[in-house]
Amino acid sequence: MPNLMFSFEDVQDTDFEAMAELRAQALQESLERLGRFDPVRVRERLRSAFVPTCMRHIVRSGERIGYLTLIPNATLPQARLHHLYIRPGQQGCGAGAWALNWAKEQARAEARDITLSALRGSDANRFYLRHGFQLVEEQEFDLEYLWNPAFEKAAVKVLA
Repeated sequence: MPNLMFSFEDVQDTDFEAMAELRAQALQESLERLGRFDPVRVRERLRSAFVPTCMRHIVRSGERIGYLTLIPNATLPQARLHHLYIRPGQQGCGAGAWALNWAKEQARAEARDITLSALRGSDANRFYLRHGFQLVEEQEFDLEYLWNPAFEKAAVKVLA
């Protein structure tokens, strides 16, 4: 059954400012807990992975409430989920899970894994673990995760 609540819109070069603001809002609380919130750095990190052809706005009832960036790796059978942000106040409505499921469908269709990093101490860590990602590396401020389609098949076998 198609989802009638959420949809995607293409990202344009002119969307950068609004997306940088949304990213800052989504990350501010977690970064402040680590004593690392810097609005300039938040923008720079988005700019370094701003690839509109690999990005989608997440839309709910005509309003842009988030976005994701899924960039295929040219040399490995992986895609990197650089960004998955939902505007504070819109979180918890299922948009993140909907967008992540879309990313997994893309990865399955292309026989790719998905890698990502999440800020240490962020609620995003529980979200990714709940959605089948496995922690593969701990860094000073970030945690690295991997999702492989085989993880879901193994979980189904364990539950059976």
